[in-house]
Amino acid sequence: MTEETPGFEEKPDVPSGATPDDAEPKAADASSEETAAPAGDANETAGLVAQLDQSRKALDERTADLQRLQAEFQNYRRRVERDRIAVKEIAVANLLTELLPVLDDIGRAREHGELLGGFKSVAESLETVAAKMGLQQFGKEGEPFDPTIHEALMHSYAPDVTETTCVAILQPGYRIGERTIRPARVAVAEPQPGAQTVKAEEQGEAAAEDSATKDNGGPEEG
Repeated sequence: MTEETPGFEEKPDVPSGATPDDAEPKAADASSEETAAPAGDANETAGLVAQLDQSRKALDERTADLQRLQAEFQNYRRRVERDRIAVKEIAVANLLTELLPVLDDIGRAREHGELLGGFKSVAESLETVAAKMGLQQFGKEGEPFDPTIHEALMHSYAPDVTETTCVAILQPGYRIGERTIRPARVAVAEPQPGAQTVKAEEQGEAAAEDSATKDNGGPEEG
């Protein structure tokens, strides 16, 4: 039988050239790696969050640029459309202005009963085309004088008017929409000097007589 020598314990095998204390640093290194791993993941996550924030900021900036360009384009389109309409209106106004003497001749021929036959048909066709292009005639006898649309060529006084009035239309005026291309050329009459005072006195006397009649209980019966 083999007897164990008292006082000796078995120790784990140690590789040659190494001491038993080498096993403890290896365990410590493994623990350090496990601790460092979560810290590395946190840094990587923070970096991704920072990149995401930068991407969102860049997207917001590009979106704002796109919205600004879209607004500028819409303004450009509206400006071009407005300019196109203005150019068209100016061209139409210039054309119709050149036709006004012809329309005046047609009007005079109609007043003298000379608008007959084929000339009448052509004249009416021309007037229809001008109306379709937006030409409107204005100016009537008896309307109040308006210096913005009337041009006074003759002046007189009349006892039967209470304000400056167009008493004769020498040439009709023409407009396109709200734009006047020629004012109506008219003869105007103003109230007769002193007529308003006399009229006011007459009205005052009539009112006084009516009041006196009412106060006396009306006219006496015969």
